[in-house]
Amino acid sequence: MDTAPRTVKANGITLAYRTWGPEDAPPVLLLHSRGTDGADWTPIAERLVSGVRPRRVYAPDLRGHGSSDWPGAGPDTYAYATMRDDIRAFLTALGIDHADVVGHSLGGAVAYLLAQQTPDLVRRLVLEDVPAPIPLDPPRPPAERPDGELPFDWAMIRATDEQRNAPDPVWWDQMGRITMPTLLIGGGSRSLIPQDQIAVLAELIPGARLVTIDAGHLVHETRPEEFLAVVEALLAE
Repeated sequence: MDTAPRTVKANGITLAYRTWGPEDAPPVLLLHSRGTDGADWTPIAERLVSGVRPRRVYAPDLRGHGSSDWPGAGPDTYAYATMRDDIRAFLTALGIDHADVVGHSLGGAVAYLLAQQTPDLVRRLVLEDVPAPIPLDPPRPPAERPDGELPFDWAMIRATDEQRNAPDPVWWDQMGRITMPTLLIGGGSRSLIPQDQIAVLAELIPGARLVTIDAGHLVHETRPEEFLAVVEALLAE
């Protein structure tokens, strides 16, 4: 199985990505959380391609992460909407016009923005421990950069913190545009994400289902069997 990182030009930058599974299998896009990269999904991807219904899995590094471009600070450089546009262009560049999309945390926010803007592109949607776009109260204070090299652009941390403190109201207003079958997975009481916000998000998305797996924020890493069971059930519909 070829899982070496590849690159593609999308939305004016270079995105690195990994892929698994037969090229003619139904595509699944996995979007990672803040501070990680596409390799975070490796154990899940390996399971998705070896099941009864194998999938073609794609796991890009979001801009400012891993081996994708780190554009640095600038207006909208790390806007969630810019990351959404990256992923839409990524799928176009690879000739993918319909995919199941699974997003964790930051990747989940990018996924729901993609589903809002281009619902025909997303066949099924899974949002893992993703908060509703509700302003933080109190706001998250400015983070202090750790010493040494980082596997992500520090400008991305600052920009995404600002958006977490004050999300664009349009994100909330357009949740009703997400019309594909949608599953939300909450991490339960051990998660750093307020679970009542995930419940609110499930109510905003028409017909969405909410499953809680008491694993904390890293559901797919901590409880992979339970995570895969509910995800594969949705993808099989």
